[in-house]
Amino acid sequence: MVAFGMIGASISGVSFVSVPGMPVHINMYYLQMCLGFILGYFAIAFILLPIYYKLNLTTIYSYLRERLGLKAYKTGASFFLLSKITRAAVSFYVVCMLLQRFVLEPLGIPFAITVVSMVALIWLYTHRGGVKTLVWTDTFQTFCLFGALILIIVHVADALGMTIGEAVKAVKDSPYSQVFLFDDWLSKQNFWKQFLSGVFVVIVMTGLDQDMMQKNLTCKTLKEAQKDMCTYGFFFVPANLLFLCLGVLLIMLTQQQGISLPANTDDLLPMYAASGKLGITVTVLFTIGIVAACFSSADSALTALTTSYCVDIRERPKDVKLRRRAHICICLVFATFIMLFHSLNSTNVIDAIYTLCSYTYGPLLGLFAFGLFTKRMPNDRFVPYIAVASPVICYLIDSLSTHLTGYIFGYELLMLNGLLTFIGLWLVSKKYQSLNI
Repeated sequence: MVAFGMIGASISGVSFVSVPGMPVHINMYYLQMCLGFILGYFAIAFILLPIYYKLNLTTIYSYLRERLGLKAYKTGASFFLLSKITRAAVSFYVVCMLLQRFVLEPLGIPFAITVVSMVALIWLYTHRGGVKTLVWTDTFQTFCLFGALILIIVHVADALGMTIGEAVKAVKDSPYSQVFLFDDWLSKQNFWKQFLSGVFVVIVMTGLDQDMMQKNLTCKTLKEAQKDMCTYGFFFVPANLLFLCLGVLLIMLTQQQGISLPANTDDLLPMYAASGKLGITVTVLFTIGIVAACFSSADSALTALTTSYCVDIRERPKDVKLRRRAHICICLVFATFIMLFHSLNSTNVIDAIYTLCSYTYGPLLGLFAFGLFTKRMPNDRFVPYIAVASPVICYLIDSLSTHLTGYIFGYELLMLNGLLTFIGLWLVSKKYQSLNI
């Protein structure tokens, strides 16, 4: 149940909309990264999970306190809070905008009512049930997500006049179905860049993310948690393959009907689903799918943020009143962020926030790597400065590389960011013999 539900938590409403549009420009190269995810999940299962279970952690950032010191602990938790609230709010905003534009606006429902109602609903069932409730609600939401996705594929194949077998063959023969790119080292889509980035992206965005790990820590034993993580890793490739196949079929449909592809590839699926061109059934399924994806990622994010704030920042894990107040406040901040994005109404702002989130996971990678793979203790008071400086240096390196050599960093910036943090910690550390972790 945990493994199946985690798929829905990973596939946000943005993924539900964006991944089908990827083949327009980058074919199915995204699957190279998904293959790297599998190795990343095995690394989490057999390197990180044994430590989390051995220490019986409530939040995974408590490890940093045990190993590196108080300021390292607070720094790691703070970077998580910053990353998660912005990522979750942007994802939720994009889905709210799609629902508002294509479903609720024609009914005369204001955007503010849409946002408040959806956030309030998430608050209600996470407030009553906690993490164990999330396991079951995420399972149900994931079932709805994939049920909707498969039925949409069936309807698109029918619109093309194909059986499912013919649709599979058509996707396989399409020039948009190319998966591997080995020969162009400058391209962001090069196999080794994508594969290695996939490994590290999973390690930081799942293994070092309280949101994703809190469900694994509900498993009774380490072996159950490891089985869950490995199973989930293998699920992720076919899940994204379905989204990409849907995108290829939609491209074929536009060509068959003589319709121009949208300038923004994220609009490929909504263009058909919300316009009613494939029938009211697809419109309903699309709505169910993005709502399920949206709730599955947002509910677990809000619960994880509440837990991390109470345990890591305030250090009052058993204060029920604080948890309730924090949960309400985080929901209010969440709704405020969404309304702010709506007032700015700029995709450039959204892109900037996603870039910020990718930078903030680098210091987490460096902190955990230093704790796991060295026997040194850094000077704790320098840790926050190193964690802030690393993303700044990364940004400068990326800018200079683009202007001087033409090389554009992709997801490998995450690895560079983590390496810079690791080096910084090494420079301010000394050998520490009595490690029990």
